[in-house]
Amino acid sequence: MATNLSIDTDLLEEALNIGGFTTKKDTVNQALKEFVQRRKQKQVVNLFGNLPADSDYNYKKGRK
Repeated sequence: MATNLSIDTDLLEEALNIGGFTTKKDTVNQALKEFVQRRKQKQVVNLFGNLPADSDYNYKKGRK
């Protein structure tokens, strides 16, 4: 899907250099992947303390 975007050129150049990418397309695609991963991680972190505990789980059994 071809898309025209107005992207901050300084920011894009910095991302190219930091990421070691050779194309703008690769840089933007990687940035989008990392953005999605981070948002999904935040969703998982927000679940901590909200799920019921497993009363049958024996945490001591797993220790060595």
